[in-house]
Amino acid sequence: MAGWQQVIIVGNVGRAEDLKYLQSGVAVLNFSVAVNSVTGSGDQRQERTTWFRVAAWRQLAESLAPYITKGKQVMVVGTVDARPYADNSGQPAASLELTAREIRLLGGREGEGRGNGNEYGDYAPAPPDSMGDIPF
Repeated sequence: MAGWQQVIIVGNVGRAEDLKYLQSGVAVLNFSVAVNSVTGSGDQRQERTTWFRVAAWRQLAESLAPYITKGKQVMVVGTVDARPYADNSGQPAASLELTAREIRLLGGREGEGRGNGNEYGDYAPAPPDSMGDIPF
């Protein structure tokens, strides 16, 4: 029986590369996302950051390239692979690489507000001011 994998991360873009095209003409956009987590409180509070390398392909890459900028908060849905490598001191390490199926733009860094864009980078109109504006 075949398996299935889906990973969802929410974090801030750390580094975004320019949109590139393979020799075959396929578009690819690579960027990194920092996912922060906090455990404990007070003197026991600990913050941890996990970095993911993300690759968006084809139309998703082309439409999002102008919007993926350092500090932008994003949600990425896709599949993850761990890639082993040797760090600068020669110690074994691993990189988490996420192939994106969907990307949603959520806004800037915490406190900078939220966008209401969809995964393709274009922005939807603001929601109605009151429930009376909804046609049902």
